[in-house]
Amino acid sequence: MSTFLGIGLGPIQTGIFMAGADHGGFNRIVIAEVDDDIKNAINNSGGKISINIAAANHVYCETYSNVEVYNPLIDAELEKLINAAAEADEIATALPSVKFFEVTAKWLRQGFLRNPAKRRFIYTAENNNHAAEELEKAIGKPFADTYYLNTVVGKMNGVADAEECEAQNLKQLCPGAGRGHLVEEFNNILISNCEGIELRKVKNLFVKDDLYPFEEAKLYGHNAIHFLLGTLGKAAGKEFMSELRDIPELMEKARKAFIEECGAALNKKWAGFDDLFTEQGFKEYAEDLLIRMTNPFLKDAIARITRDAPRKLSWEDRVIGTMRVIISQDVKPEIIAEGAALAAVEEFGNDRSKVNSELAELWPTPWTDEHQKVLDLILKKVK
Repeated sequence: MSTFLGIGLGPIQTGIFMAGADHGGFNRIVIAEVDDDIKNAINNSGGKISINIAAANHVYCETYSNVEVYNPLIDAELEKLINAAAEADEIATALPSVKFFEVTAKWLRQGFLRNPAKRRFIYTAENNNHAAEELEKAIGKPFADTYYLNTVVGKMNGVADAEECEAQNLKQLCPGAGRGHLVEEFNNILISNCEGIELRKVKNLFVKDDLYPFEEAKLYGHNAIHFLLGTLGKAAGKEFMSELRDIPELMEKARKAFIEECGAALNKKWAGFDDLFTEQGFKEYAEDLLIRMTNPFLKDAIARITRDAPRKLSWEDRVIGTMRVIISQDVKPEIIAEGAALAAVEEFGNDRSKVNSELAELWPTPWTDEHQKVLDLILKKVK
């Protein structure tokens, strides 16, 4: 019997790993989830979960069966999860942050110790370039045939509450769930390589020997421009990303930033690594993403894209991190800096000294020429 174990029940889990496990023919799909309401709703539905998938011109639904959900905070259910960890051939973590690994690793370790020689592939999807290494460190004990794999998840997704599901004619995860998941149809998820990975059963996972350049393209290309579009759309008074298709000058600005700033820098940095990092390859990547980011059937709210600005303006993240990569390759991030300024003004107000001090508070010390260069570009755009 083949067993898949998923940890966390957000749209990344359901729309990628659960979907891939169902299509891969796993006999059991076991999920760890601390929300008792959603756990009970799914188990009472007979273990069936439905998700909504946004294609280019319509939304359709898929339903996955043989799903068992257990709460690791309940002792009797934790024991079932420990047993599932012992038996699982493939595991996917899709938690809000790697900070949750410390707790999760405790019961995973117990399961692995019950079956130490088991071959298992573990996919980590916490939007952290080193999530796999962090989980392995948290497990803290070597298992010879256990492989921790990083992922690059370039799939947009969202959660709709019951009211939104009704308004948008979306299916809830199951009757009584109170929420639905809406994910885009795009399904090309990259994972790192390991011995025996060709034996995996979860579908739509594509192996790369070195994920790091693709992770940079995701964070400093895809994520950066998604956020830029959101800030530009917010400044234009729009509510949904799809509305931006009606503002050609805004879309052209994002296209120029994507190709001539992010693309120019990343192509220079990773020249010769992969066809993506060529003028034509990155242009195609950018054009495809600009269409996907503004898909009207995804109903992507600008407020979702632009939330948590301090995190996104931190030193390594999608805004400042992107500016730093661009500057390091002797390219000027003029449009990205404009997006950073819009986000900073929205968060801190338009007083330059206030923006200066707040950004300095977010960034690491000691202060360097690089810090000053990035700050000067942003302050020039503050209005």
